[in-house]
Amino acid sequence: MQIIAKCPKCFHKWLLEIDAADRRITCKKCNNLFKVPKLQEVSEAIKVVESASGTIYADQDGKIYG
Repeated sequence: MQIIAKCPKCFHKWLLEIDAADRRITCKKCNNLFKVPKLQEVSEAIKVVESASGTIYADQDGKIYG
């Protein structure tokens, strides 16, 4: 299984192995260090997004604002 992560600085998308979840990685395009969320955080965020009627934002730490 693989996951997709997007660098919050340059927005480049990376296809990563599942063991990258809950780890900090360095973007190979811009050298920005960012955290890949835990798989549980991703599924929780998806539930909130699907049930939301307005605009929401989830940051790189998995915190949800809306």
